[in-house]
Amino acid sequence: MKWKYSNMRDAFGKTLVELGRRFPQIVVLNADLSSSTRTHYFEKEFPERFWNVGVAEQNMMGIAAGLATTGKIVFASTFAMFATGRAYDQIRQSIAYPRLNVKIVASHAGITVGGDGASHQMHEDIALMRVLPHMTVIVPADFFETRSVISKIVEMGGPAYVRMARTDTPEIYNENYEFKIGVGDLLKEGDDVTIIAMGLMLSKAIEAAETLGREGVSCRVINMSTVKPIDEKAIEKAARETGAIVTAEEHNVLMGMGSAVVEVVAEKYPVPVRRIGIPDVFGESGESEELMEAYGLTTENIVQQVKAILANR
Repeated sequence: MKWKYSNMRDAFGKTLVELGRRFPQIVVLNADLSSSTRTHYFEKEFPERFWNVGVAEQNMMGIAAGLATTGKIVFASTFAMFATGRAYDQIRQSIAYPRLNVKIVASHAGITVGGDGASHQMHEDIALMRVLPHMTVIVPADFFETRSVISKIVEMGGPAYVRMARTDTPEIYNENYEFKIGVGDLLKEGDDVTIIAMGLMLSKAIEAAETLGREGVSCRVINMSTVKPIDEKAIEKAARETGAIVTAEEHNVLMGMGSAVVEVVAEKYPVPVRRIGIPDVFGESGESEELMEAYGLTTENIVQQVKAILANR
C-alpha cells in the first residue's frame, strides 16, 4: 500500500512548543543535539526555559532530576544510545527511584540509525527502561501518535521514556488520533492469528496482514506502543480468540516488547508466540532499509512467521 511519510522528531519538537505555551513549568534539556532531536524549536521560542548541557548526558539527567524537585515538568532529550546507555545510573538512582517528573524523549533508536553503525544503534534501550520501577515506556509508530504521546505524558506524573526513530515513517494515524497510556490499539480485527507490533514495524504488520488476508488468513493487528505498563487484557484476549501471536519490533529480540508479550501469555493463556526483532547481535553500518532487510525486519518475514506459526500450531 502507498503511505505518506513524516518524521516523529518533528512531531515531538512542534508539540513541545505548543505545550510550552500552555504549561509554563515545562523546561527542556538537550545534550548538544537540539537540531537532531528537534528541541531547537522549543529553544527558539523559550530560550529562558531551555538548556544545552553539552556532551554530558549523565549530568543532563542529574540536572533534570534537580529541576523536577522544584515542580518543573522536565523534558530531557538526546540519542537513545546516550540517553539510556550512558546515563543509566543517573536515571535509575535520581529519576526512577524517587519517581520524579522527568520525560526522557530519545531519538535515533534502533537499527535505522544506519550508517552511524553499532556504536550509535541502540537495540537495548527498551530492555533497560522497562525493568526500572516507576518508568513508563512508550514507542510511538508515526507522526500523529508521537504528537499525542507527548501531550499525554505531560499530564502524567512521574518518569517516562519515549523512543523515536531517526527515519521518516508512514502515517498510520491522523490528527484526530488520541493515544491512551497502557492501552493497545486494535487496528484490525482477525480470528486466525494476532500480530502485535510497535514503532517502525507497525506499518509492516499492517502490510503483512493485508497480504495474508488476500490468501485467506484473518489477522488481528494491535499497536502495542506502550511497552510498560503493557496491555495485558488485550494480549490475553488475543491469545484466547486467535490462538497464536507474532510480535514485531525494531529492538533486540531479547527483553523488548515481544518478551513482555511472552511473559503475559505464559501466565495468562499460553499459546504459540513468535518474536520478530533484531537478533542478539550488535548492528553494522549500512542504509536503513538495507539493515532492516538484513535483520529480517520486513513485511515478508512477518508473513513467513505467521504462516509458520499457523502450520505448527
